[in-house]
Amino acid sequence: MRETDGRPYHHGDLHRVLVETALAMLATDQHWTFTLREVARQAGVSHGAPYKHFRDKGALLSQLAKIGFERLAAVMENALSPPDRPFRTRFLAAGEACIAFAQEQPGLYRLMFSMDADKAADPEVHDAAMTSFGILLRFLEDGQRTGVFRDSPLTAQATACWAQVHGLAMLMLDGQLTEEKVGPTPIPAALDILLAGLSS
Repeated sequence: MRETDGRPYHHGDLHRVLVETALAMLATDQHWTFTLREVARQAGVSHGAPYKHFRDKGALLSQLAKIGFERLAAVMENALSPPDRPFRTRFLAAGEACIAFAQEQPGLYRLMFSMDADKAADPEVHDAAMTSFGILLRFLEDGQRTGVFRDSPLTAQATACWAQVHGLAMLMLDGQLTEEKVGPTPIPAALDILLAGLSS
Protein backbone atom coordinates (compact mmCIF):
# COMPACT_ATOMS: atom_id res chain seq x y z
CA MET A 1 0.00 0.00 0.00
CA ARG A 2 1.30 3.48 -0.92
CA GLU A 3 0.19 7.04 -0.28
CA THR A 4 -1.12 9.68 -2.68
CA ASP A 5 -2.33 13.14 -1.64
CA GLY A 6 -2.11 11.94 1.94
CA ARG A 7 -4.62 9.17 1.37
CA PRO A 8 -3.70 5.49 1.40
CA TYR A 9 -4.88 3.27 -1.39
CA HIS A 10 -4.62 -0.40 -2.19
CA HIS A 11 -3.27 -1.82 -5.43
CA GLY A 12 -6.82 -2.34 -6.67
CA ASP A 13 -7.37 1.42 -6.55
CA LEU A 14 -4.34 2.29 -8.66
CA HIS A 15 -6.36 2.66 -11.87
CA ARG A 16 -8.73 5.11 -10.20
CA VAL A 17 -5.89 7.08 -8.62
CA LEU A 18 -4.05 7.42 -11.93
CA VAL A 19 -7.19 8.57 -13.74
CA GLU A 20 -8.09 11.08 -11.02
CA THR A 21 -4.53 12.40 -11.02
CA ALA A 22 -4.51 12.81 -14.80
CA LEU A 23 -7.89 14.56 -14.70
CA ALA A 24 -6.57 16.97 -12.09
CA MET A 25 -3.47 17.67 -14.19
CA LEU A 26 -5.65 18.23 -17.24
CA ALA A 27 -7.83 20.67 -15.31
CA THR A 28 -4.79 22.58 -14.06
CA ASP A 29 -3.04 23.34 -17.35
CA GLN A 30 -5.86 22.48 -19.81
CA HIS A 31 -3.44 20.50 -21.99
CA TRP A 32 -2.40 16.89 -22.11
CA THR A 33 1.32 17.31 -22.74
CA PHE A 34 2.11 15.46 -19.51
CA THR A 35 3.81 12.07 -19.63
CA LEU A 36 2.85 8.87 -17.86
CA ARG A 37 5.96 9.32 -15.75
CA GLU A 38 4.65 12.72 -14.61
CA VAL A 39 1.26 11.24 -13.80
CA ALA A 40 2.96 8.53 -11.75
CA ARG A 41 5.02 11.10 -9.86
CA GLN A 42 1.94 13.20 -9.10
CA ALA A 43 0.10 10.08 -7.94
CA GLY A 44 2.98 9.07 -5.70
CA VAL A 45 3.71 5.75 -7.38
CA SER A 46 6.67 4.29 -9.26
CA HIS A 47 7.15 5.46 -12.85
CA GLY A 48 6.36 1.96 -14.10
CA ALA A 49 3.09 1.62 -12.20
CA PRO A 50 0.83 3.22 -14.87
CA TYR A 51 1.83 0.55 -17.38
CA LYS A 52 0.01 -2.03 -15.28
CA HIS A 53 -3.22 -0.35 -16.38
CA PHE A 54 -2.42 1.67 -19.52
CA ARG A 55 -0.26 0.40 -22.36
CA ASP A 56 0.76 3.96 -23.20
CA LYS A 57 -0.26 7.58 -22.75
CA GLY A 58 -2.80 7.28 -25.58
CA ALA A 59 -4.71 4.64 -23.62
CA LEU A 60 -4.88 6.95 -20.61
CA LEU A 61 -6.09 9.85 -22.76
CA SER A 62 -8.78 7.62 -24.24
CA GLN A 63 -9.93 6.78 -20.72
CA LEU A 64 -10.13 10.48 -19.88
CA ALA A 65 -12.10 11.18 -23.06
CA LYS A 66 -14.51 8.36 -22.22
CA ILE A 67 -15.11 9.92 -18.80
CA GLY A 68 -15.65 13.28 -20.49
CA PHE A 69 -18.36 11.91 -22.78
CA GLU A 70 -20.01 10.14 -19.85
CA ARG A 71 -20.07 13.41 -17.94
CA LEU A 72 -21.43 15.25 -20.95
CA ALA A 73 -24.21 12.67 -21.33
CA ALA A 74 -25.15 13.16 -17.68
CA VAL A 75 -25.23 16.94 -18.18
CA MET A 76 -27.50 16.53 -21.20
CA GLU A 77 -29.85 14.12 -19.45
CA ASN A 78 -30.13 16.47 -16.49
CA ALA A 79 -30.80 19.50 -18.70
CA LEU A 80 -33.51 17.65 -20.62
CA SER A 81 -35.32 16.59 -17.45
CA PRO A 82 -38.04 16.45 -16.41
CA PRO A 83 -39.75 15.42 -19.64
CA ASP A 84 -42.96 17.30 -18.87
CA ARG A 85 -41.30 20.68 -19.49
CA PRO A 86 -41.83 22.28 -22.93
CA PHE A 87 -39.55 20.96 -25.67
CA ARG A 88 -38.26 24.42 -26.50
CA THR A 89 -37.33 25.11 -22.88
CA ARG A 90 -35.51 21.79 -22.60
CA PHE A 91 -33.70 22.31 -25.90
CA LEU A 92 -32.31 25.70 -24.87
CA ALA A 93 -31.38 24.37 -21.43
CA ALA A 94 -29.47 21.47 -22.95
CA GLY A 95 -27.59 23.69 -25.39
CA GLU A 96 -26.54 26.10 -22.68
CA ALA A 97 -25.62 23.23 -20.34
CA CYS A 98 -23.30 21.66 -22.93
CA ILE A 99 -21.54 24.98 -23.48
CA ALA A 100 -21.25 25.51 -19.72
CA PHE A 101 -19.71 22.03 -19.43
CA ALA A 102 -17.04 23.04 -21.94
CA GLN A 103 -16.35 26.26 -20.03
CA GLU A 104 -16.08 24.45 -16.70
CA GLN A 105 -13.81 21.68 -18.02
CA PRO A 106 -12.01 23.18 -21.03
CA GLY A 107 -9.06 20.83 -21.04
CA LEU A 108 -11.23 17.74 -20.87
CA TYR A 109 -13.64 19.10 -23.47
CA ARG A 110 -10.86 19.86 -25.95
CA LEU A 111 -9.37 16.40 -25.40
CA MET A 112 -12.71 14.70 -26.06
CA PHE A 113 -12.82 16.09 -29.58
CA SER A 114 -9.11 15.93 -30.33
CA MET A 115 -7.27 13.45 -32.53
CA ASP A 116 -5.49 12.20 -29.39
CA ALA A 117 -8.80 10.76 -28.19
CA ASP A 118 -9.06 8.24 -31.02
CA LYS A 119 -12.70 7.21 -30.83
CA ALA A 120 -12.39 4.88 -33.79
CA ALA A 121 -9.53 2.94 -32.19
CA ASP A 122 -11.13 2.64 -28.75
CA PRO A 123 -14.62 1.10 -28.77
CA GLU A 124 -15.36 2.34 -25.24
CA VAL A 125 -14.68 5.96 -26.19
CA HIS A 126 -16.74 5.53 -29.35
CA ASP A 127 -19.64 4.05 -27.38
CA ALA A 128 -19.53 6.85 -24.81
CA ALA A 129 -19.51 9.48 -27.56
CA MET A 130 -22.40 7.80 -29.34
CA THR A 131 -24.37 7.62 -26.08
CA SER A 132 -24.26 11.40 -25.71
CA PHE A 133 -25.13 11.83 -29.38
CA GLY A 134 -27.96 9.33 -28.98
CA ILE A 135 -29.53 11.50 -26.27
CA LEU A 136 -29.77 14.31 -28.81
CA LEU A 137 -31.19 12.01 -31.48
CA ARG A 138 -33.91 10.68 -29.18
CA PHE A 139 -34.88 14.17 -28.07
CA LEU A 140 -35.19 15.40 -31.65
CA GLU A 141 -37.14 12.29 -32.59
CA ASP A 142 -39.58 12.89 -29.74
CA GLY A 143 -39.92 16.50 -30.85
CA GLN A 144 -40.74 15.44 -34.40
CA ARG A 145 -43.25 12.87 -33.21
CA THR A 146 -45.11 15.46 -31.15
CA GLY A 147 -45.02 18.03 -33.93
CA VAL A 148 -42.79 20.53 -32.12
CA PHE A 149 -39.89 20.05 -34.53
CA ARG A 150 -40.25 19.94 -38.27
CA ASP A 151 -40.27 16.60 -40.06
CA SER A 152 -36.85 16.49 -41.72
CA PRO A 153 -33.97 13.98 -41.70
CA LEU A 154 -33.14 13.30 -38.07
CA THR A 155 -29.40 12.96 -38.55
CA ALA A 156 -29.31 16.26 -40.43
CA GLN A 157 -31.04 18.01 -37.54
CA ALA A 158 -28.71 16.37 -35.04
CA THR A 159 -25.66 17.35 -37.06
CA ALA A 160 -26.83 20.96 -37.24
CA CYS A 161 -27.36 21.03 -33.47
CA TRP A 162 -24.02 19.40 -32.75
CA ALA A 163 -22.14 21.72 -35.08
CA GLN A 164 -23.81 24.82 -33.66
CA VAL A 165 -23.38 23.98 -30.00
CA HIS A 166 -19.86 22.60 -30.36
CA GLY A 167 -18.88 25.59 -32.48
CA LEU A 168 -20.23 28.00 -29.88
CA ALA A 169 -18.39 26.13 -27.14
CA MET A 170 -15.07 26.27 -28.99
CA LEU A 171 -15.49 29.94 -29.90
CA MET A 172 -16.23 30.68 -26.26
CA LEU A 173 -13.15 28.77 -25.10
CA ASP A 174 -10.99 30.60 -27.62
CA GLY A 175 -12.29 33.99 -26.50
CA GLN A 176 -13.86 34.78 -29.85
CA LEU A 177 -17.40 35.59 -28.74
CA THR A 178 -16.67 39.21 -27.91
CA GLU A 179 -19.51 41.69 -27.52
CA GLU A 180 -18.24 43.92 -30.31
CA LYS A 181 -18.47 40.97 -32.70
CA VAL A 182 -21.60 39.14 -31.64
CA GLY A 183 -23.48 41.27 -29.11
CA PRO A 184 -23.95 40.86 -25.36
CA THR A 185 -25.78 37.49 -25.35
CA PRO A 186 -24.43 35.49 -28.30
CA ILE A 187 -25.15 32.01 -26.97
CA PRO A 188 -28.89 32.43 -26.19
CA ALA A 189 -29.31 34.38 -29.43
CA ALA A 190 -27.62 31.70 -31.52
CA LEU A 191 -29.56 28.90 -29.83
CA ASP A 192 -32.81 30.78 -30.48
CA ILE A 193 -31.97 30.93 -34.19
CA LEU A 194 -31.13 27.22 -34.22
CA LEU A 195 -34.39 26.41 -32.46
CA ALA A 196 -36.34 28.52 -34.96
CA GLY A 197 -34.85 26.47 -37.77
CA LEU A 198 -35.89 23.21 -36.13
CA SER A 199 -39.39 24.25 -35.17
CA SER A 200 -42.39 23.23 -37.24
